[in-house]
Amino acid sequence: MVEHRLEPDRSTATDVFCGSHSPVAVVDPGDRVVVRSLDASGHLSAQTFPGEPRPLMFPARRGHCLIGPIAVRGAHAGQVLSVRFDSLRPDGWGFTPAGGRDNVLNRRLGTATVEPSWLLWELDPDARVGTNQLGHRIGLAPFLGVVGLATTAGEQSTIPPRTLGAGNIDCRDLVAGSTLFIPVGLDDALLYVGDGHAAQGDGEVGGTAIECGMTSELVVDLLDDAPLASVHAVTPTSRITFGFSADLNEATGDALDAMLIWLQELLTLDKPTALAVASIAVSLRITQVANETWGVHAVLANETITQGLP
Repeated sequence: MVEHRLEPDRSTATDVFCGSHSPVAVVDPGDRVVVRSLDASGHLSAQTFPGEPRPLMFPARRGHCLIGPIAVRGAHAGQVLSVRFDSLRPDGWGFTPAGGRDNVLNRRLGTATVEPSWLLWELDPDARVGTNQLGHRIGLAPFLGVVGLATTAGEQSTIPPRTLGAGNIDCRDLVAGSTLFIPVGLDDALLYVGDGHAAQGDGEVGGTAIECGMTSELVVDLLDDAPLASVHAVTPTSRITFGFSADLNEATGDALDAMLIWLQELLTLDKPTALAVASIAVSLRITQVANETWGVHAVLANETITQGLP
């Protein structure tokens, strides 16, 4: 296994997905990639007081500050890229702004036109604890908010998650030990990663998590026979399928339909019987409400069905 290391600078970082960008690294299936990414905004240093403007990697940023594209030699459309998260270590500081943005949810909550609130966090990745300026302490469960592939030659926004290519899915379950499976849309796969989150609740209801820089140890591979042709994951505790849509019903239906396909294969069931099993064994969760497109994930806990699952 070859190991590649990438640090954040103007030669490795970007704020869009783009299938025509030159790769920042070319790796073989099975290689390890150690990536240090900045927070989603691309801050170059920590705030010293809430809301303090700090220098950014991209002052006129269009989206998340990501590392990529990372080309995977031999990848082509029709395959599935697996990204295994062996280690996810947040930097020593992070922040959580909320309110002050004019969107549907903030208007509903009455927080669209107020001054935004900022929590500044000191992070201890060894103790897995974060402490903010108000004295609140929270356990850390780090993951990457954005893990995605370019799917067109032109530039694409990093903000909405996508059925093809994944991207900004913000799923808090994708902690170390998890593997995310993403359908490949272009030759070489063209992987982008970033948007470190030290902790987040399901939904990312305020629009942000504990946003932080992250050092990620990833192993990438290619599959010709993945169980699903849509975005899905295996975590230390569960199997997960995803749906993304501006319509919550569509996102829910897509996540559940993918899980039923998986259950049919795992347990050799017809679809109505898989639905009956899912009604008992599968939980639907709101992944995020923050990114112009709803995210829903269906979760099948490994311990739920003890007979028949490989």
